[in-house]
Amino acid sequence: MTVAALVAAALVVPVDATASPRAGFCERVPVCVPETVVLDGARLAGNRIRLLAGDRVVRASLGNLLTQASAALETGPWTVVDKPQLPPSGDRHDYLSLAPYYWPSKPSTPDNPQGCPYVAKDGERNPATDAIPDKAERLKAFTAIYQLSLAWYYTRDPEYAKRAALDLRTWFLDPATRMNPNLNFAQGIPCQTDGRGIGIIEFSYTFTQVLDAAAILNTGAPGWGRADDAGLKTWSAEFLNWLRTSKNGTDEAKQRNNHGTFYDMLSAGIALYTGKRASAKAIVEGAKTSRIDKQIAADGSQPEEATRTRSYHYFTFNLVAMTRLASVGKHVGTDLWAYRTPSGGSLANAVDFLIPTATGGLARWPYPETNFTQYAALDGLHAAADAGDRKARAALPKVPAPPGGDLYPVRPAAEQLDDISVTG
Repeated sequence: MTVAALVAAALVVPVDATASPRAGFCERVPVCVPETVVLDGARLAGNRIRLLAGDRVVRASLGNLLTQASAALETGPWTVVDKPQLPPSGDRHDYLSLAPYYWPSKPSTPDNPQGCPYVAKDGERNPATDAIPDKAERLKAFTAIYQLSLAWYYTRDPEYAKRAALDLRTWFLDPATRMNPNLNFAQGIPCQTDGRGIGIIEFSYTFTQVLDAAAILNTGAPGWGRADDAGLKTWSAEFLNWLRTSKNGTDEAKQRNNHGTFYDMLSAGIALYTGKRASAKAIVEGAKTSRIDKQIAADGSQPEEATRTRSYHYFTFNLVAMTRLASVGKHVGTDLWAYRTPSGGSLANAVDFLIPTATGGLARWPYPETNFTQYAALDGLHAAADAGDRKARAALPKVPAPPGGDLYPVRPAAEQLDDISVTG
């Protein structure tokens, strides 16, 4: 079936009014607006009308999304219990990963089989970390959940929704396979620490994608019911409490670079999803002085990221967090795009700083970058253009698209387009 036929069918197929909390309401309206936390639900609803009207940009983007979502029908589900190692807790339900940029400094011997002590090599990813699958499988699971939910929303094909619901329940809800709501053992360093606060970044924006996916499914998706919705909200509330009270969580909150920005974005998104709107707003408001003031210079550069060996990656990565945090802010009445730092910096300035390199290539980049991916800036430019940045809008046609196509028109929120599963 063509994209046009799928969308036309989606506008007349009724939803399951017994499924999720908003399903009854959504059954009575032609296009239901999901109560998302990062994505603009009204824009998603508008996209369905644009598709029916033959919008070529949105239609092409949906075609690319459906290619990926259809592949996700054939993979998974994934679970943290499916790993060969036990976490230090002895509980397979605890998430486990190793620091990607740490390497053994000694040869392996019977007395020192891990080659300790480990030393940091910024930007050089240790392939031995792949022996623990939780990080890679988390990325696959959360990406699939997001794409499948969006595919269902636009097409109303029940197979997409049912698979997204299965993936969600497997990772978060089913007693035999669920993840415990903590990241106590993320990015551990052998012989040094079982886990670190900076490991929280492994959930970063991808968990807020899961929350948006659940909000989309709550508009009446088959296979996703009231108990599922309540269970995920409970899990998320427990995880937010861990983020705000644990040592790892409070350590991450103190980080001055992209880690701190992602922590705020993650916390604000979960707070909004779990009904703590005032808390979400306070986090977004606080980010003006605690993140934007300290991380964006007057010319739009990001001093905290400029010294990294993969600085272009980290400039774009930090802007994923900032622009998504700005999207959360829009839902709670705070406009981060309008904010100016005392020195004159802004989110738009930070995006505009990337334009020469995003359109002209690595030769235009003034800082170290050992693994350049030009299109990594694309979503940041999209987000800035949506916020009214004319320079970003003019630059968009000159930025190469990712290999899978430009998905931003149908999932309009920034993602890190160079694969973070291999970049740390």
